[in-house]
Amino acid sequence: MANPDVVIIGAGILGLATAYHIKRMRPRDEVLVVDMLSGPGQGNTAKSAAMFRSFFSSKTNLTLADTSIEFYKHVQEEYNLDFKMRWVGYLFLLNENDYKRNKEILEEMDRRGLKYVVYDSDYLSKNLNLNTKVSEDEEARLMGLLDVDVGLFVPKAGSIDVDLVVKFYEREFLKLGGKAQYNTKVKRILIEPRNPLGIPGEPYVWQDARASGVETDKGVIKAGKVVVAAGAWVSSLLDPLGVDCHVKPKKRQIFSVKADKEELKKLLWCKAFNPEGCMPFIILPKPHIYIKPAVEEEAFWLGCADEFGRAFKLEDEPLPEENFYKYGIYQVVVKYFPQFEGCSPYSSWAGLYAINTIDEQPIVFEENDIIVVSGASGSGVMKADALGRIAAALYAEEEYAELYGGVKFKVSDLGIKERKVEPERLVL
Repeated sequence: MANPDVVIIGAGILGLATAYHIKRMRPRDEVLVVDMLSGPGQGNTAKSAAMFRSFFSSKTNLTLADTSIEFYKHVQEEYNLDFKMRWVGYLFLLNENDYKRNKEILEEMDRRGLKYVVYDSDYLSKNLNLNTKVSEDEEARLMGLLDVDVGLFVPKAGSIDVDLVVKFYEREFLKLGGKAQYNTKVKRILIEPRNPLGIPGEPYVWQDARASGVETDKGVIKAGKVVVAAGAWVSSLLDPLGVDCHVKPKKRQIFSVKADKEELKKLLWCKAFNPEGCMPFIILPKPHIYIKPAVEEEAFWLGCADEFGRAFKLEDEPLPEENFYKYGIYQVVVKYFPQFEGCSPYSSWAGLYAINTIDEQPIVFEENDIIVVSGASGSGVMKADALGRIAAALYAEEEYAELYGGVKFKVSDLGIKERKVEPERLVL
């Protein structure tokens, strides 16, 4: 495609959702997606835990997540496309102090129609074989682990096959006439004056400059606008231009443990919480290690979003760390769930979150014909459709984006200069 109207860097879920919605809104515009990998969603999108929830105190968070989730549900039901959405729910395990600290916020959310169920420790112990009294263990006390007094269950939550969602966006984008070019690494974003004079070395400081395309390892692609949806790599593309996107990469790891013992199978197929007939997605008390039911492979995915001490670092191929599981995750999990005693992961992988260092909410803004879609901070899958619509509205110079279900969202609210996001008050 020669000189497209817009070139989109990144064929992950944010890049392809944006491409699809731009093409849907502006069908005559030529849209090209480029990615350094060999196919769609093969970067950090593929390494996601692929969970979603429609349960936030922040109206910003809730709007972005709920409209996206409803769109996925709509596509799956109306178009008979199986995204493997499993409504397993989220189960936050809390001690009494954490529950009381959030109780007023939870009651307010309930009045807004956000449903949840509170389980006592006896129910959790009986149905999950959960050790709720870890404080009785000397090692657990030394580790600072907290007892579980309450289980907060969120039913409108679950897992999704992100690869199927990405392929849906790519397929629909291509049907509309969009183009994708894989195995193409972007070396840099090109800049030139809006009114070139043909002077060697321009643009100069006295010229009004703009992004004019990208230089790749396959050649130069000129474009009317450049969308940067490259996840953890956005800063490496924008920093050389002096554009601060407030996004930094941080490694996240997942370890998969087989349910190959009877007590683990009983935990995986616990039927006391959801219509799926399996355990919910469980989040332990601090340090908030999670356990995901990976029912297709009869396994559990274990992970933890460690913060202080975990470097902001860009890695093309981040590797999981054996000791992070062995001396970190495992030591905590086994105190709450003795079923995991002696269990080692049979597979593991690592990816990168694109962390928004301002408020950990997504960022969508435009500067000098560069549109940035990033900073999802680990919630890219559950918010992707809304973010794609907002980025498309920005491209189309619309003040408001229309999210799924007719919900209006002011585009500048996710920008930098006129940013207006409601902070998340529910801290579990």
